[in-house]
Parts: sequence; structure tokens; C-alpha cells
Amino acid sequence: MVKPDYAGGGFVNLIASLVEACGGAPRHAPLAALPAAEAARAGNILLLIVDGLGDNYLQREGAGGSLLARRRGAITSVFPSTTASAITTAHTGWTPLEHGLTGWFTLFGEAGCVGAPLPFQRRGERAALNAAPAALYRAGPLFDGLARRSLVVSYRPIIDSTYNLHHCGRAERLAYDKLEGLVEQTVAAVKSGPGPKFVYAYWPEFDALSHRHGNGSAEVRAHFKAVDAAFGELMRQLAGTDTLVVATADHGFVDSVGPDALDFADAPGLSGLLRYPLCGESRMAFCHVQAGREREFLQRAADWLGPRAQVRPSMDLAQEGWFGGGDAHPRFAERIGDVALQMNGRATVKDWIPGEPRHRHVGHHGGASADEMLIPLIVGSV
Repeated sequence: MVKPDYAGGGFVNLIASLVEACGGAPRHAPLAALPAAEAARAGNILLLIVDGLGDNYLQREGAGGSLLARRRGAITSVFPSTTASAITTAHTGWTPLEHGLTGWFTLFGEAGCVGAPLPFQRRGERAALNAAPAALYRAGPLFDGLARRSLVVSYRPIIDSTYNLHHCGRAERLAYDKLEGLVEQTVAAVKSGPGPKFVYAYWPEFDALSHRHGNGSAEVRAHFKAVDAAFGELMRQLAGTDTLVVATADHGFVDSVGPDALDFADAPGLSGLLRYPLCGESRMAFCHVQAGREREFLQRAADWLGPRAQVRPSMDLAQEGWFGGGDAHPRFAERIGDVALQMNGRATVKDWIPGEPRHRHVGHHGGASADEMLIPLIVGSV
């Protein structure tokens, strides 16, 4: 397992370096591999996040391409290694311990249910969470504290989502529909008038295809080639703009199929010990256990999973620093539950509730393998 680095070698430190370079107040140590002073020398700073592009994948598939040619090294994601946790760090500069978003599904006591924070929906329903966004999203947008003009370039179906509206703050938002639109709108953002700018650009399709077909699939490999070519075109069109381009990801992937893909309903007696459905991710599940049954649940889960998982009290992970440091979210303990199922190898665990289609992804993330935790640091100046 790869433990996240929050002291100078991780994603949260990259965000801290960029915040400081843009005249803001970073909450954490800067990234050793990209000091704030280096970034601050550029007239414009562009952060491009390719959702799901792990460093190991880049090194396997990127030979001869524009992305690998500018790779400075690897950094770690946050934990869990998932979009809800890492992208919230990208928007706020806060660790998961601080912002409190710990997976695709999270128990929101404020809303009285398990919900998905990114689409802002109750689990198993298309209904919105019954709470004000500010009550669930503790952290404010880092863009509002920067001395540079900020622009966010994102996929049209999500750019005006409840999550994005909260976390983008006063940043200007530019939408696109396809990969060529990402390049077009990012170039437009960088070239949009005089003065120093911070541009945040996000591409989600690599992640979506990796979930659907598997990270090792031919479909994802073909898409990666298109992303790599688009990055090369982006660098070409930005030439002469005095821009520091930083590209990275929020997490990587593992593929889990067949006997590695476990159904929680098959676990003898475990479902009946829970107060809520599983939270977190299929690679890092948080279990909210009936009061007084925690020891029984731990033993039963360990017996069922064996070497396929580390079964531990959830707060042990927090005390060991997996979620980072800082001022813990006031409901953090509630959100990570009582017992954590930290999956080993390529194992995943999934449950379903009424209203959810019985669908399994091929590609997964959220765990602590090197394929999931290591993300690339790609740096270029134009």
C-alpha cells in the first residue's frame, strides 16, 4: 500500500504551491517538486486535471507522447484516492480530514441519509440532498482568496452543478462539450485579456471510460492517445503566452472483475449488523455498525475477507494520518463510520439498495495501491 504524502510530496502540496504562487494563503506545505516561487514567475498558471490518469498508466502507455515528455515525477493522491476527495482538495486546498468528503457515497447526518456529494443526490434516488450545500460542503473555494483572476474550464453537464457552483466561487466558468472544446476553451481562458491568471481545467472522460471498460482496455488506450494529442495541441496553441502548465490527475485505477469483485450480500451475517448502506468506495468501504456490535462485525468481516482486505476501526486510519492533517471536519468521525474495509490487491466490495441498478464497473479507485495512489506531475512552460 502507498500511504498519501501530505508533507511535501502529494496532491494537497501541489495545490498549496499554486495557491501561494497566485497570492493566496496555503493551508499546507508546498510541493517540494514545484516550489511556489517557480510557479509565481509565470504570467499565467494553468492546472489541468485528467480525471483517473494514474502515473503508472502514463509510464506504461505514454512513450513518445507530449504528457510523458514533460513528466517531472510522481506525487501521491489524497485518501481515499477518489474524485470526491481529491477534486474537493483541488477546489479548496483542504485535506479530506478538513473538508470531510470521503468517497462517492458519504453519510450526511445533516441531511439524514447516505448521499453522493458530487451529484448532490440521496443514495438510490434522483432526489436532491435535503440540506443547504454550505452545510455539507464545509470548505470554501480557494479561487476567492487568490490575487489572480481565476477561470474554471469544465464539462458542460457538470459546470453548473450544485457542487461546482459552491466550489468555484467567484471564478469565471467556461463550458465545453468535447475534447477539442476543452483545448479551445482553455486557450481562450489563458488568452482572455491582460494580467496574470489562474486557469483550472478538468477532463472527466478518461475516468468514465476506465470505469466502464476497464483501465487496461483498448477503448481507454485509444482515448489516452487522443488526450495526449490534445495536450500537445494545447501546448502548441499556448506558445508565447508566458504560461506555466501543470497537468496531473486526482487518482489512478485498478480493474476488478470475476472473483475479485465481491458482493457484500454474500458476507455471512454482515448486512444485518449495519445501520446504513456501505459508504466510501468499492476499494475503501466505510461501515456504520449497530451500537455494541462493532467487535462482532470486525471479526465476521475479517473472517469473510481474509487476505483480500484489511479490516480496521475507521478512526485508526485517521489517527495514522491517511486523511491528512488540519482541523477535522466536525462530522468527520460520523462520515467514516465505525469499521473500514481497506481492500487489498484488486479486490472490491459492493452493495446495492432499492432504486439502484445492479451494475458493476470494471475499473475502480479509492484504495491505496500504487496504481491508484500515484499520480503524475507534468510541468511545462510556454
